[in-house]
Order: sequence, then C-alpha cells, then structure tokens
Amino acid sequence: MEVLGFQVQVCNGEGCNSIGAKKIVSLLKAELKQNGLDKDVEVIKTGCVGLCNLGPSIIVHPDSIVYANVKPSDIHELVVEHFIKGKQLERLLYKLKPGDGRICSLDKLDMYKRQERIVLRNCGIINPEDIEEYIARDGYKALGKVLTEMSPQEVVDVIKKSGLRGRGGGGFSTGAKWEFAAKQKNYQKYIICNADEGDPGAFMDRSVLEGDPHAVLEAMAIGGYAIGANKGFIYVRAEYPLAVERLKIAIAQAKEYGLLGEKIFDSSFEFDIEIRLGAGAFVCGEETALMQSIEGKRGMPVTKPPFPAVSGLWGRPTIINNVETFANVCPIILKGSDWFKSIGTEKSPGTKVFALGGKIRNTGLVEIAMGTPLRDIIFDIGGGIPNDKAFKAVQTGGPSGGCIPARALNVPIEYDTLTKLGSMMGSGGMIVMDEDNCMVDIARFFLDFTKDESCGKCTSCRIGTKRLLEMLEKITGGEGTMEDVHKLEKLAIQVRNTALCGLGQTAPNPILSTLRYFKDEYISHAVDKKCTAKACKKLVEYKIELDLCKKCGLCAKNCSANAISIKEGEGYFIDVNKCIRCDVCRQVCAFNAIVKE
Repeated sequence: MEVLGFQVQVCNGEGCNSIGAKKIVSLLKAELKQNGLDKDVEVIKTGCVGLCNLGPSIIVHPDSIVYANVKPSDIHELVVEHFIKGKQLERLLYKLKPGDGRICSLDKLDMYKRQERIVLRNCGIINPEDIEEYIARDGYKALGKVLTEMSPQEVVDVIKKSGLRGRGGGGFSTGAKWEFAAKQKNYQKYIICNADEGDPGAFMDRSVLEGDPHAVLEAMAIGGYAIGANKGFIYVRAEYPLAVERLKIAIAQAKEYGLLGEKIFDSSFEFDIEIRLGAGAFVCGEETALMQSIEGKRGMPVTKPPFPAVSGLWGRPTIINNVETFANVCPIILKGSDWFKSIGTEKSPGTKVFALGGKIRNTGLVEIAMGTPLRDIIFDIGGGIPNDKAFKAVQTGGPSGGCIPARALNVPIEYDTLTKLGSMMGSGGMIVMDEDNCMVDIARFFLDFTKDESCGKCTSCRIGTKRLLEMLEKITGGEGTMEDVHKLEKLAIQVRNTALCGLGQTAPNPILSTLRYFKDEYISHAVDKKCTAKACKKLVEYKIELDLCKKCGLCAKNCSANAISIKEGEGYFIDVNKCIRCDVCRQVCAFNAIVKE
C-alpha cells in the first residue's frame, strides 16, 4: 500500500456537530486504523470553516479537497476511494449549484476567493483544543511583542492609529476607548469580552470562540496591559456549550504555558481571565446591563455617563469589546496599523464577518473587506437567491437593524452608509429575503422578538414595543387601516427617541426601514386587505385550479380542518370559512393545482 501524507480537517463547529460531525470523526479514525492508515492520515477537529450549507464538511490536505454534506454512512467509501485507491469520491465533491461541474478544492470556491480572513484566519484550520497549533500560526507572538518591546501607551497608539472600530454594532473607536481607560488613575481595572451574541441568525462570535479561542485570550491580555488591568471576564451565553468548553480548555492551556497568570513572558505583568455565563437575556448584550449581570444583579441598563471606561464593573474603569473586535488586535500588533488601514475604507478600515442566512444559496460565515458592495456579498460570495426567486431585501444588524432594498445593492458595506440607509452594521447578521417575504410581517417578527427581550426598565421600551407589535399584528391580520399605519410610524419614532438603552432605541428600526422602502406593502395590507407576497395567513385564500386538478383526493385526505370537499361533476373546492391556511394541501399536491391568492 502506498504511504500517504494527508491531513483531514473535519468541521466540529456546533452546527456541524448537531448533524453528525462528532460521529464522523470517531468513525473516520476507526476506519483509518482498521486499514493501517492512522499513522499516515491525521484527523483534525476544527472549528467552523464557514461553509455551513455544506456541513458536515471534510477538507483533505494537501490539495484542499472539499467533501460536502458528509454522512457517517459515507465514511467507509470515502476512506477506500480517497486514501486507499487514491481517487476522489466524486459524489461527495462540492457542487456550486445544479448543472455546474464539480468544484474540488477550497481555493476554487467563490465563497472563499473573495474573502480576506483576518478574524477567521485560524477558524477551520487549527485544532482549537491544541494551544501548540495556535502557537505554530504566530499565536501569542503579539503578546510577547507588546510585553518585551512596547509600552502600554504605544499599544494604545497602534490600535488607535489602525482605526479599528468596535465590531459589536456601535462602531466606536477601539483605540479611543482604550485610551480613556488607560488615563484613569485606579488600582483596579477590568477587561470584558462581550460574547453575549443574541441576534437572530448571528453566529460569528460563537464560531470564533469555538474555532480560535486563544486569539481572544491573547487580545484580552494585550488590552489588559494597555490600560493597566490585571483581570478579564468573558461573558458568554450558556446556550453556547461548545464555545464555553473550548474557552475553558484554552484558559487552562494558557495558564499551563505561562501565558496567563503571573510574570507573563518573564515580565511584571499579570493577567487572569474568568468565564461568566449569561442566561440568554438579549438586553445583556448592552454593556451596562452586561456588567450588572456579572455583578450578580438583574441585567438591566444603567444611564450613561459615567461611561464604563471611567466607572464600569464594580465602579472601576472597564473596557468592553466584543469577540470580533478582540480577534483583530493581534494581527494589528504584528503587522502594524498601516497594514490594517490599507484594507477596507478610510472611515471603516479592516474587514467584517457576516453570518449569511435566509434565502441565499451559500449560507455560512464570510469575512470581507469593508466597502465591499452589497451586491458582491449576496450574489458573488453568497451565490444568489435559490429557486430563481427575485432578491427583495436584506436585514443587517439583527432586530436592531433595518431592511435594505434591492435598489441599494450597489451600496458599499460600511458603518456610515448602512446608517444612512436606515440600518446598521450590528454584530454582523445578514438575513436575505426574496419575493416571497412580506416586509410588514418581517417587521412584526422582529418586534415580537424585541418585545419579549425588553428588560422592562423604561416605559418607552416596555410598553412601546408591545403597542408596536399589536399594531403590526392588526395590520398583518387584515384589520388595520391607514390611520393605524400613521400611528405605527409616529409611535416608532417616539420609542426610538425616548428609550433608555440601545435595545429600545433601535427596536423600531425594522418598522421605520420597511415603511421607508416598502410602504406600498403597508398600504396594500391596510387598504386592499391583500398581502402581495402571499405570506400573511389571514390575507391569503387557497384555490384549486380545476383544469390542473386530477381529482386524486390527496389534498382532502391531508386537510386537518376538513375544508376540502368534492362537488359531483365539478371537482374539489376549498371552503374559505373552514380553511386554516396551513399550506399542507398545496405542499402535498403533486400537480401544482392549488394556488394562493
């Protein structure tokens, strides 16, 4: 048997693990050992590689061959074909879309070719549970540099000059924030990593923690040195068990190697990190609510000023950055601020990680240079809209963001342009919608979320979001009027202007942005009692096209409401008064005879 030298990387992010990746790893190792190949083929568990629609995915090096949607039952055949016979297993090779030829290697994927991976530089490449793999890719080199060659002020200056802005949503200058805290005269300061990622459809921070936890630990230590802090906290939601597990492993390894604790790199600097679990409250993503939670109090926002950099955790100067912000720090230290500024735009340097989801072919994580047009992200990197549907809008910034219409596809993605469009960068969720999405219903969906997540401290948010949701439910239910639409807009503006924290202030954004770009849909709901997207149940009727109906009776058999019956000599019909609009009849019809009107 020919001696082979392969490394097999199996995505072991939470998404792939949920559909069998853990079993794939164990089966792969067992199959290789059974065939005497365990010494020649190394199996590596990695974090998320970003190709979520292909999961579980296996990448075989040195040729970066991508096998997609692998099942445990495929492993025997894969080992025989690829590692014994030396042939690629054709049926598992990734195909971009139906009709295309097979795309074998990672560097040929459009989703990868257009990316600039700084934050995700190690994700999907290293074993996140092995500190030596991180060190082999310049891990902890930046920390060593700042402790042996740079003063705290020089570190602050480099980060400030780089133009790095907070990737958690606000976009505030990271260097300026660090500088405020560094100037405070206090014996105790804190560094906090905000990993309380709660936006629907967002999983950027989780994937970094799962795939490259040491990058965050090293950056937090650098931040601690820069501002004079010796203690750090990672506030991560308990719903991220794999991220928590790998953080615990990483912290233990860093301490064992002397990279956390006392006299790091034989210097006088000491720094330690603790993990604090959040209970899943969306409001705890707001920095003051987050600190209240760490202190053991109910997570509720506190009026600012004073700002955390002056008086934060337990009244001490505190810096709070999110996972992605920290993940940019080490490359900036090693490569310099000018290098970072050469990527992206003047006002928004660097890259941004987005979680592509919704009605798009290539779902997953992408990291692109700031200033990349939205069109390139949706159609070149994301692969466009499935089933030849028309692109309608994209929601950025999660429930705090807005819906950007098709006419803005050529707009470059950066902080200021998104704000002008009525949306925001947010943490990086990007939900794509097609012609079948009702924009009024989308606004209702997000208000339903923010209403539930309000901490209740201020009346504007506690009562305002509830009333906004009631109005949206009335309009999508076919009972709204134009007066309701006007009241909706007026109240949305009032909530935005008077709420205490960012959650309440941005909660109306989905309403205001859809009113701005899709007001015709609100008018159609209120005046014509029609949902043009045919998505709002109470504004839709089902009809059987008799010329297409084969009278098989399958629709009637599957109707739980008994709303479908047959008239002698005429055919089947649907009683609109009994119909509950569950869509089952249309789904089971093999002849496309049932339509929504």
